[in-house]
Amino acid sequence: MAAVSDCFSLGSIVWCRTCYNVEIEGEVLAFEQQNKMLILKCGSSNGDPKLNNVQFVNLSYVSELQVKKEGHYISEVPQSLNLQRLNMRIRNQVDEKRRLLQAISANVSSEGQRLFIAISKMFDNNEVRWNNSDIIVLDEVIISPPYQLENVGGDTKSKSYDYILKLVERHLQDLSKNSQTQSVCQNNRSPQ
Repeated sequence: MAAVSDCFSLGSIVWCRTCYNVEIEGEVLAFEQQNKMLILKCGSSNGDPKLNNVQFVNLSYVSELQVKKEGHYISEVPQSLNLQRLNMRIRNQVDEKRRLLQAISANVSSEGQRLFIAISKMFDNNEVRWNNSDIIVLDEVIISPPYQLENVGGDTKSKSYDYILKLVERHLQDLSKNSQTQSVCQNNRSPQ
C-alpha cells in the first residue's frame, strides 16, 4: 500500500484500489487513524444523483491510494452531549411506549385507549392504570366505558377529581374539534 497519510482532510476527494482490485472514489466524511478506517461518500450505485453510497474502507487492504483534491474543511470542535437530557428523552419515550402498550393490551375501545393515553401523559406511569375496562387514576377516580363526562366517578370533593374531570372534558372537546375538522376537509375534497 502507498504511504497512509496521518490524516485526511474532510471534504477531500480520494481514489483507492483495494487488494481485491476494486476501485473506490469519493469524498472523505471521516477518518479513524488508529484502525486506519476511511469513510467515503460516493456516487449512488443506482445512478440517482440525489442519493449517495457510503463506503467504509480499511486502508490495511488498499494497494493504491491518491488524494485527487485536498479538502478545505475547517474542523469545528464537536459539542459535548448533554447525557442527562438524552437519558430523560429516552426515559420519556420508554414511558410513552409503555402507556401505549397498556392502552392497547387493555382490549378496550379506541376512545378509551386515547383517553387513557391523554390522562397518563399528565401523571407518573404508576398513577394511571387499567382495571378491566375502567381507567383508575390516583386510586381515587374511576372512568368507565363509554368514557364520557358522566362516566367519571370517585370522590367528587377531591381536587384530583375536578382536575381529572377537566382533563376528560378537554380531551372530549379536542376529539370533537378534530372530527369536525376532518369532516370539513373531507367535504371540501368531495367532487361537487
